[in-house]
Amino acid sequence: MRTPSRRRPRATLAMAAAGTLLAPLLSGCWAGAGGTGSGGDSINVLMVNNPQMTELQKLTAAHFTKETGIKVNFTVLPENDVRDKISQDFANQAGQYDVATLSNYEIPIYARNSWLHEMDSYVAKDPSYDENDVLKPMRQSLTADDGKLYGQPFYGESSFLMYRKDVFAAKGLTMPAHPTWQQVAGLAAKADGARPGMKGICLRGLPGWGELTAPLTTVVNTFGGTWFDKSWKAHLDSPEFEKATKFYVDLVRAHGESGAAQSGFAECLNDMTQGKVAMWYDATSAAGLLEAAGSPVKGRLAYAPAPVEKTSSSGWLYTWAWGIQKASRNPDKAWKFVSWASSKGYEQLVGKTSGWPDVPAGKRASTYQNADYRASAASFQEMTRQAIESARPNDPGVQPRPAPGIQFVGIPEFTDLGTKVSQEISAAIAGRQSVGSALKKSQQLAEKISKEYEGR
Repeated sequence: MRTPSRRRPRATLAMAAAGTLLAPLLSGCWAGAGGTGSGGDSINVLMVNNPQMTELQKLTAAHFTKETGIKVNFTVLPENDVRDKISQDFANQAGQYDVATLSNYEIPIYARNSWLHEMDSYVAKDPSYDENDVLKPMRQSLTADDGKLYGQPFYGESSFLMYRKDVFAAKGLTMPAHPTWQQVAGLAAKADGARPGMKGICLRGLPGWGELTAPLTTVVNTFGGTWFDKSWKAHLDSPEFEKATKFYVDLVRAHGESGAAQSGFAECLNDMTQGKVAMWYDATSAAGLLEAAGSPVKGRLAYAPAPVEKTSSSGWLYTWAWGIQKASRNPDKAWKFVSWASSKGYEQLVGKTSGWPDVPAGKRASTYQNADYRASAASFQEMTRQAIESARPNDPGVQPRPAPGIQFVGIPEFTDLGTKVSQEISAAIAGRQSVGSALKKSQQLAEKISKEYEGR
């Protein structure tokens, strides 16, 4: 959830929620292969262009294809573009792509619409894959309403608190083993100005359902709030939601980074790397970048669990995973690729050829038992594992939820709703309106969705 995606129109999303195929809506803009797909001994894979995926692309021919005889034709696109192309091909069941990268947000929705091939039957015939080694929260997040698996994770992440241990030592500050948000706010105030130009904390303020909304929703959860109750009644104007949002906005306005209303993952990463902030609450995947060779802050950081208030944990859960299109002409070959790309063997291959810091971690228990990986990621690997294993995608707050998700609500409409709400709250961070005004408008947006879902 590091970058927001372009949003599909709400009318389209509502139809998807009802399980209606979108061919009539999308046929006018579809420029695919006219229903043709892979054949023979090849498969087509559509995936996001992040570094770990491009590394996979480089290794495939010399290893997977050499071992299996299956040629893999990759289409690699930026996140916004890949999500659009996947939604078109899978919604139409055009079958151009056998496999695509999907997150734990999309997979349950796509499965509900019968756009994905279930994977339980393949797992049962492939004991070497070792499904039980996949971390339980990851398995849960890729399981649909029917109890079947529809995705396998390539890598996963949660969220935690990153802080400058050298700055804390110089200021005589101590990070609690399990900090509360109130304690973090106090530490941010004391660390603010610890060095010239340094602010106490970095928190995302950039609009987007995958930007500001992600960390804010984890704060809402642990403060006792929720977007919707189990009956789909909207609660964005509840005291708990308002208290959490006001806390977040006040904290980043008082002790947060410069230009907070336009700061997302990339901007906070840059601020942390350049020593402009003393703390940062965000994705566990950031740690590998901060601790990489050549990073100015390598070795200067320590890590703590996501701060809490009323819950025992609050870290989010996200994974880029593999989904097999239901209309694939080669589902068996597609599974062989998925099995290889998400296997323990593939992690060993990356570790040996590229180095252990590049391993797509966050998905398997065995990764965190591997001595080579543990040594390369010593400062953060255990905290990352604990964050992922303690994540509760089906029960992230203090009350029952109508849909799964920690930093999102698992319905198609959330991409549009989450972005619009984040725009209102970002305006509050910028000082253009009050939190109360932002949430009043946000509640009205959420109530429109409540009317669509109430009684289901």
